[in-house]
Amino acid sequence: MATLGDRLDHVLGVKAAEPLADAFDMHTVEDLLRHYPLRYATQGQPLTEEAPEEGTHITVVGRVTKTELRPMRQRRGKLLKVELDTGSARPVEITFFNGDKVNYLVKQGVRAMMSGTVHWWRPDRWNLSHPSYLILPEAGETIENLTSVRGGGSLRGLAESAKGAAGVDVSFFEREFIPVYAATAKVQSWDVLACVRQVLDQLDPIDDPLGPEIRAEHALMAISDALRLIHLPERKSDIEQARERLRFDEALALQLVLAERRHDVQGRTAPSCPPRPDGIAAAFEERLPFELTAGQRKVIGEISDDLARTQPMHRLLQGEVGSGKTIVALHAMLQVVDAGLQCALLAPTEVLAAQHYRSLRAMLGDLGTAGELGADERATKVVLVTGSMPTATKKAALLDAMTGEAGIVIGTHALIQDAVEFHALGMVIVDEQHRFGVEQRDALRAKAKGDTSPHLLVMTATPIPRTIAMTTLGDLETSTLTELPRGRSPITTRVVPARMKPAWVERAWERIREEVGAGRQAYVVCSRIGDEDDEPKGKGRKAKAAEDKEQPTTHSAVDVYETLSAGPLAGLRVGLLHGRLPNDEKDRVMRSFNEAEIDVLVCTTVVEVGVDVPNATVMVIVDADRFGVSQLHQLRGRVGRGKHPGLCLLITETGPMGTAMARLEAVAATLDGFELSVLDLRQRREGDVLGSAQSGTARSLRLLSLLDDLEVITAAQQLARDVVTADPGLRDHPGLASMMRAAVDSERIEYLAKS
Repeated sequence: MATLGDRLDHVLGVKAAEPLADAFDMHTVEDLLRHYPLRYATQGQPLTEEAPEEGTHITVVGRVTKTELRPMRQRRGKLLKVELDTGSARPVEITFFNGDKVNYLVKQGVRAMMSGTVHWWRPDRWNLSHPSYLILPEAGETIENLTSVRGGGSLRGLAESAKGAAGVDVSFFEREFIPVYAATAKVQSWDVLACVRQVLDQLDPIDDPLGPEIRAEHALMAISDALRLIHLPERKSDIEQARERLRFDEALALQLVLAERRHDVQGRTAPSCPPRPDGIAAAFEERLPFELTAGQRKVIGEISDDLARTQPMHRLLQGEVGSGKTIVALHAMLQVVDAGLQCALLAPTEVLAAQHYRSLRAMLGDLGTAGELGADERATKVVLVTGSMPTATKKAALLDAMTGEAGIVIGTHALIQDAVEFHALGMVIVDEQHRFGVEQRDALRAKAKGDTSPHLLVMTATPIPRTIAMTTLGDLETSTLTELPRGRSPITTRVVPARMKPAWVERAWERIREEVGAGRQAYVVCSRIGDEDDEPKGKGRKAKAAEDKEQPTTHSAVDVYETLSAGPLAGLRVGLLHGRLPNDEKDRVMRSFNEAEIDVLVCTTVVEVGVDVPNATVMVIVDADRFGVSQLHQLRGRVGRGKHPGLCLLITETGPMGTAMARLEAVAATLDGFELSVLDLRQRREGDVLGSAQSGTARSLRLLSLLDDLEVITAAQQLARDVVTADPGLRDHPGLASMMRAAVDSERIEYLAKS
């Protein structure tokens, strides 16, 4: 017999367990049983979607309707072309390279199961190349009639493993629902299935971590039943009921981690920073040359209340591009300065850090020039710390941070280095938080003195999927700015299909000339820089030629700069900005653009966030399909920042029916950051919400959807908070503690404790 905690190599043997460990990081019985089926096959139906991706391993069940044996062109031997009717609109096409060896089994009229690699050979046609296969019994053909396995490859091996004294047991393949698992080239779906069946045959009864009262309240089946029926359902209702229970378990495990964390945060202390009516924050607000929006006032009040408490603030400031997040953040910083403490503002790039430094100094005026002639008596000092600063300047800034002379310290990741010390760090603000890992934020917060934790404010214009996931799960308090400040102009976005409408591309350059002629400026953004460093290292000419043949052509910033300067934009002042320029050159170019000495700035995504040039009204994004949803939204926010309307043109060579074009059309259709973040979440999936991965490639959520299962999440959240409030540490709930640890390993728990 076996338990959930038993090692797979002890239960299955080393030969079966090692491939599972290598391919899926499975080591225990529970790891295997939590590897849920992706989908289920029903007899006569395909076990995959109509248009599977190139290179994926899939399995289909159906009846052979046509076979054709033909000689191979390039070598000796014959191909067997097969059509398998799976009940879909079009038969599945299958190719066997050893056709003369399998055609005596794979013949017209037989029922068969086939598992192989998808190969697209035309835009609308795909086939399975040399699959493993199993000829299935017909109705009325009993197990005892089959004294040998009819098939080949891994499916034959699976059937052989079921061979006993009475013959070959292929009864499993007659089930109404056959589970299909995530697979690799070395571990196919049927390998996983064989291991699951073996484990379930040996599994001891499981102690349910949810008591009968909780299961009854939420209409959930027992965990033993759920883990069996998710793999071996007899009917469709079995699948749904098993998923409901396991989905709730996932939600509860996550909520228990978050509830434990919230309980721990409540035990931390932070410096209280109550607002002062006669301080620098009040003086700054009095001097503002414009009126704050109602939304800005509301959010300033929320943050102000948080800062006055002795528990650390942990708040996300979500605001549309240009909604005035910087003013709100500066007001918060000044409230902390009024309490005699310091603030650190962490920016993702040196360009943005320098931009923040200049804009905050400009907004503060003599309130930001402490120690200089003519400074206001309430003034504080603002300093910049970046890795490329001259040594003397950097030393002076570090000294100001260490002595407390500087109330506001702005920098890049250089602020995290050990050499940076703060006199009394009271708050950390992270701009565009998705550029930083939790470990980096933790390193900066650790610079607070004593046992206190600084307040934390993270800002973003378009939440990345992980941020949405965490806020949906109740991990962050959120403040939202929804209205644009007065003086901001609307942005129009249009998709330019370069292949179908080449004249539209020419019109884009004409549009830039028109805007420059009217005294305004423009950006042209490219996805790559374009020098020799762009080429993958270690690849020869043949490899690169083959790669270039497969990949769509992209346009580099260097090439576009040269082409536009000599062609469509000849005569205009065109500048070039990218990340490999020397830092003093980057700063010079950005200053020239700020001061309208450059008409058109050809650049990479170094201008994605924070760059503020109100006179820029047009942005052309070349190869727009190479950018993510949030990147496109961030980039277009650089225009329309003044009194003139903004225009963003998305140039793409992608086809009209692909997912990339659909994504671009969706971005063009809305300026709503929340709507776009949901689109981003659906496309990339939630990501590993309890780990450092931020794309959907590593997921701690197997069945739970943060967009579609809000009711389940809410119910689990309430239960988790009630349990943790009554029993911090879950000492009286060992089953729940075990379930939480099973869903979230110790590294992820430690990761969350830092965030």
